[in-house]
Amino acid sequence: MTIQLPDATGGLRTYEPRTEPLAVTPGAPLTSRTVFSAAHVVADPRADVTPDSPAAVDWDATLAFRRHLWSHGLGVAEAMDTAQRGMGLDWAGAAELIRRSAAEAKSVGGRIACGVGTDQLPAGTLAEVRAAYEEQLAVVEESGAQAILMASRALAKAASGPEDYLEIYGHLLRQAAEPVILHWLGPMFDPALEGYWGTTDLDAATDTFLEVIAAHPDKVDGIKVSLLDAQREIDLRRRLPQGVRCYTGDDFNYPELIAGDDQGFSHALLGIFDPLGPLAAEAVRVLDTGDTAGFRGLLDPTVELSRHLFQAPTRFYKTGVVFLAWLAGHQSHFTMVGGLQSARSLPHFARAYELADGLGLFPDPKLAEERMKTLLAMYGVAQ
Repeated sequence: MTIQLPDATGGLRTYEPRTEPLAVTPGAPLTSRTVFSAAHVVADPRADVTPDSPAAVDWDATLAFRRHLWSHGLGVAEAMDTAQRGMGLDWAGAAELIRRSAAEAKSVGGRIACGVGTDQLPAGTLAEVRAAYEEQLAVVEESGAQAILMASRALAKAASGPEDYLEIYGHLLRQAAEPVILHWLGPMFDPALEGYWGTTDLDAATDTFLEVIAAHPDKVDGIKVSLLDAQREIDLRRRLPQGVRCYTGDDFNYPELIAGDDQGFSHALLGIFDPLGPLAAEAVRVLDTGDTAGFRGLLDPTVELSRHLFQAPTRFYKTGVVFLAWLAGHQSHFTMVGGLQSARSLPHFARAYELADGLGLFPDPKLAEERMKTLLAMYGVAQ
């Protein structure tokens, strides 16, 4: 059987899908690296909503997907940008997601960390930004999950320089009950975060970021860096205080960063590990045995798919992630909160399908093929 896929030129090409998926099953817990998958939310396709109304979430399917990730030994990074924080999911929806997922994690023994931001506050004074962070930190801590202090659009607007970041983050770290993960999200993921840490000079911003950590190393479990610059992450990783982890958020260069070098390595907190979950877990289990070449052999071929999903405008990578979850059978529809299923083109979807199928990511390749043909028919592409 073959399928006709559209390309970027408007033409069609013939593709022969796989007949068997990659053989990956849940295995032993991961030991050499701490690995989180930033998980997407599943929209309720039957809800009568508009793109700018509060999100309608299919809670059963959303929690089922988290159980899928936990079953393979991955941690879940909840209510992050992969879950469309600030792009369809408001704070009320995120708070419910945090509470439900944290309770589910307790019931199955899964690891979970949850995003703490200020998205209930579009803009405000520094005092209001701090209060918004505090409100969200309380929700996460009350749920029993680890906190991830996310970058704040409101803080980027309100801050006049690095000293404001030092004050806000210092206050939050002093009051945090347990060590947190600090998240530096670059403007390629969210343009509103341009100039975070008080400057557009990344070297100066890095110095401020490290100053926050150095002042409170006992309250920082680790940092998540999402700048899509492997060497900058390596340089930053080498400057961290002893005991503070680096969680790579680089969806372009994650195999080499996780593998590391003779001076250290990165753990992982990645959006691409949503569609790659089982394969990523298997690769880390290989790494656990000391087989770096085997780890790279499994994970390196996935980079082309990741770079495709995260191509500019990078913030729309969520569309490809949810698309692949639909093809893989993790949800019954291709609908997203905020209507973001329309954020990528048909040729983009076609290439994502081809790359994912080539990796053997679909548990049922025939189902994925049928669903891809359904999408093509909706776009008027006959088979």
